[in-house]
Amino acid sequence: MSLPAESADEAYQQAYATGLRLLARREHSIQELCHKLRGRDCPAAIVDQVTADLVEEGLLSDRRFAEAYTYSRIERGFGPLRIQVELRERGIGDALAAAALAELAPDWEASARRQRHKRFSSDAPLDFNARVKQLRFLQRRGFTTEQARAAFSSEADENA
Repeated sequence: MSLPAESADEAYQQAYATGLRLLARREHSIQELCHKLRGRDCPAAIVDQVTADLVEEGLLSDRRFAEAYTYSRIERGFGPLRIQVELRERGIGDALAAAALAELAPDWEASARRQRHKRFSSDAPLDFNARVKQLRFLQRRGFTTEQARAAFSSEADENA
């Protein structure tokens, strides 16, 4: 069912204004913005046109979203695996996610060490079960097994 020209133009203007308001608060991926606009009962054709126009105007960018999202997740102590999965869930391709992670590239082992110290104190685990618990915590945060194990090295503990 197509809308009359005046109604379609009004629906476009409302969807465009809503898109701008959402982008003024924070960066969004194209997929996220489409989902939010569709959730506000905007017709799919109008949503597609609005997102295409916002991309063309440089107001909506998956690259910019990936960088901002990656930075915020690194600051909150998440590892590269979890960040990449979360970006994929938000419609960001693996190549773009990898580029954002490579651009910011913190010392993942130091980050894992900080998260372990923050959660469990700086003491090394005394028994096997405590070590496994800490390793699982770091893996849930998105660190690789190697990065999580590096958080336990005695040299790293002395420098922390």
